[in-house]
Amino acid sequence: MGIIKAANLIFDYIKRDEEDNVEEVNRAIDHLSLEIQKGDFVAILGHNGSGKSTFAKQINGLLLPTEGTLWISDMNTQDESMIWEIRKKTGMVFQNPDNQIIGNIVEEDVGFGPENIGVPTDEIWRRVDESLEAVGMTAYRKQSPNKLSGGQKQRVAIAGVMAMRPQCIVLDEPTAMLDPNGRSEVIRTVRELNQKEGVTVLLITHYMEEVIHADRVIVMDEGKIVMDGTPREIFSRVEELKRYRLDVPQVTELAYELKQAGVPLPDGVLTREEFIDALMRVFEKKRPEWRENGN
Repeated sequence: MGIIKAANLIFDYIKRDEEDNVEEVNRAIDHLSLEIQKGDFVAILGHNGSGKSTFAKQINGLLLPTEGTLWISDMNTQDESMIWEIRKKTGMVFQNPDNQIIGNIVEEDVGFGPENIGVPTDEIWRRVDESLEAVGMTAYRKQSPNKLSGGQKQRVAIAGVMAMRPQCIVLDEPTAMLDPNGRSEVIRTVRELNQKEGVTVLLITHYMEEVIHADRVIVMDEGKIVMDGTPREIFSRVEELKRYRLDVPQVTELAYELKQAGVPLPDGVLTREEFIDALMRVFEKKRPEWRENGN
């Protein structure tokens, strides 16, 4: 079994009146089944209301299934006796780092989580050192978080989660409030943690450029999984993504439009480098023809 496994997962948001009678039921997750392997970097895409953030909150028991089952490392999230262990294995990073940072000094904030779960003092400081180094924030350890940029604050929030030694980190639109430089900092940090530390990453985002290096991309719509594959496989299906009200990376869009106009470019171009290489190959093939025509 993978580190995360969902079987026919259903979650309903239920609105009740003052007498506790059900007024309205909105289904956010609809018979969702998936399995995520340890060490994978998985991105989840979907427009607002697709159910992706609701699924994120299921993973560490912030929300519990209405029906179906969700296992984290073979532990059922509906088993109350396991919730503490589940939350130690799955760290959460949310949109606004200010909602997660509580310490007056960066190193104190990073050490708060391990201290809260009873880690010995010497081990806490070792974890603080390692976590700050992993996210590139060692030089700021004595500073107040209030003096940091948005991207730096989010990296501190990730360090705080890392210090608790989770097997999996779930990031729910962690760059939504950041500028482009801050977004790049955070995504670079997350990729390094995945590649160097072997941490399973579940990234929920609406920025398409952030997912091109993921191992797997899942697209959700109306609480269901509607697409599942590698970034190249998913972004080769431009028209289908647009039907689900999603964009594609800018360079992928440009390559797609040129192909529609008759330029023989491949599907699923993900980076500028790939685009330039593909375009140069087209020029090289066309050059003899142009010479014959006197161009």
